[in-house]
Amino acid sequence: MGSQDAIRFPGESDEYRRARDELLDAEVQLRRQEEAVAERRRALPLGGAIATDYEFDGWDARAGAARRVRISELFADGKDTLFLYSFMWVPESQGAPFVGPCPFCTSIVDSIDGALPHITQRINVAFASAAPIEQFRGHGERRGWRNARLLSGAPSSYSRDYRAEDEAGNQWPLATVFVRRDGTIHHAWSSEMFFAGGDEGQDPRHIDFMWPIWAVLDRVPGGRDDFRPKLEY
Repeated sequence: MGSQDAIRFPGESDEYRRARDELLDAEVQLRRQEEAVAERRRALPLGGAIATDYEFDGWDARAGAARRVRISELFADGKDTLFLYSFMWVPESQGAPFVGPCPFCTSIVDSIDGALPHITQRINVAFASAAPIEQFRGHGERRGWRNARLLSGAPSSYSRDYRAEDEAGNQWPLATVFVRRDGTIHHAWSSEMFFAGGDEGQDPRHIDFMWPIWAVLDRVPGGRDDFRPKLEY
């Protein structure tokens, strides 16, 4: 591993160093594979154009009231990419272990909210749920979110069309990317690994890229184990 060959830490055995160097080789290969996949993702051809200018309910802070906003209005001048996360707001009929705001999705926004002033220098970002905007905003205020643009997708068929809601009204967490080209908005990518399922003992991991809890726990001996985020501990 070049200059890495000389790295040693206090008190480690030769056995540890050999195993760690083998792991380091695997980590470097994983990094290369991740970049190769990212290149393929960036190289995808344009997806389908949106069939309608979907409407959402947003919040007008100046007026202190809800305001209808179209998906085309989520694109700021000079920013032709929109990252739209479908936040699970679970109905009782879904039979999930929780009802209302998903603690998993909540932990994602808890983590990413502080990074949004950086991320939004390059792209537009919003979070849409099935809840009325007043409920979603109230949840965000209780969590201390300061930067996340929250929307209610209830006014339109967006969630159903882009697979974040099924015919029974069940909600699913999905990340979806749209791009604007020559005035037309196209679907670019969605976290479809959700529909591929996970290997044995794994969740789908389709949105782990925006969820630092797992990136940290994956690097400690105990790993993820059976930990699940909660709204309160």
